[in-house]
Amino acid sequence: MSRRIRLGMVGGGAGGFIGGVHRMAARLDHRFDLVAGALSSDPARAAASAVECGIAPERSYSDYRDMARKEAARPDGVEVVSIVTPNHLHVPVACAFLEAGIHVICDKPLASTYEDAQALYEVLERAGRLFVLTHNYSGYPMVRHAQELVTQNALGPLRVVQVEYAQDWLARNVERQGVKGAEWRTDVARAGLGGAIGDIGTHAYHLMRFVTGLRPESLRAELSSFVSGRSLDDDAQIMLRFEGGARGMLWASQVASGHANGLRLRVYGEKAGIEWLQEEPDRLSFRPLDGPAQTFIRGGHGIGEAATAATRIPGGHPEGYLEAFATLYREAADKILAFETGTPSPDLPGIVEGLEGMRFILAAVQSAQNDGSRVPLHSADA
Repeated sequence: MSRRIRLGMVGGGAGGFIGGVHRMAARLDHRFDLVAGALSSDPARAAASAVECGIAPERSYSDYRDMARKEAARPDGVEVVSIVTPNHLHVPVACAFLEAGIHVICDKPLASTYEDAQALYEVLERAGRLFVLTHNYSGYPMVRHAQELVTQNALGPLRVVQVEYAQDWLARNVERQGVKGAEWRTDVARAGLGGAIGDIGTHAYHLMRFVTGLRPESLRAELSSFVSGRSLDDDAQIMLRFEGGARGMLWASQVASGHANGLRLRVYGEKAGIEWLQEEPDRLSFRPLDGPAQTFIRGGHGIGEAATAATRIPGGHPEGYLEAFATLYREAADKILAFETGTPSPDLPGIVEGLEGMRFILAAVQSAQNDGSRVPLHSADA
């Protein structure tokens, strides 16, 4: 924490959502200074967005390749870049900065195709830089407490995992009404093979993997496009088998009327079950088979070290989405500084988790195209 890290950003210009989230998260713990950006491919929009973000005019770019080259040549150039573009640009942007010797923080999913994801892995191996994938739900304190309970065998051997991510913002054909985020998320050329399965299904999948540590063996998937004229899925229902015999179900939907951001995880073992809801993030339910149910409260009694380390303010003062994002940025800063000194650093979602997510999307699409046939799913591709 001796100095702030110089941050650049690609994407995230005026009118976008996720770019603003990343900028707020990077500022929250005072670990980064945003000093350069290619916030849009349109020069005028890029320049206007840079002014809003406090970026000097000479460090505003409209071409990410130009940015990577020039920033790498500056003695005060960016040390890490945050990529908040549509999916199809993740890999080319990441490769440009990695090859310039600059670390990368990238929004999920890793890529638009599995082949591009593998190519990025090879570039990262050669570059020897750091790569962080912002699966932000792993930054919630009570998610980390859930992981700790599983690790401590408080649930016993795991049997059943259920995860769902229900939204309704694509329940109508809003992509034809000019809604920016909807336009590219429903376009196979920019989003990739997966619609809801790629956008929010990968979040649900990573959350399940992060908390339980279970290794997926295979899946059966049914992907649906309920909105007329939509080429990518807006609803995904998936059955999972895990190594060791556990079973799971994953539901990801963006046409679930009445749900804003209904991410829910339930894990059941031989001795107990747990449940966490993103819309009530400070609470974790723990229900033993023999004994009274308990509710763990962030900042309260019985909370382990992992959750405490991710907590900023006392219990009763809600923490949520931005703070979870900020936790990943804070840990990314720790990782960058540790990289410079060769010291141990925190584990964060990265290229391996990104490849797992892409393999998950590909397997789900393959299964759905073959009438829900079972498709092997390997948890470690790198």
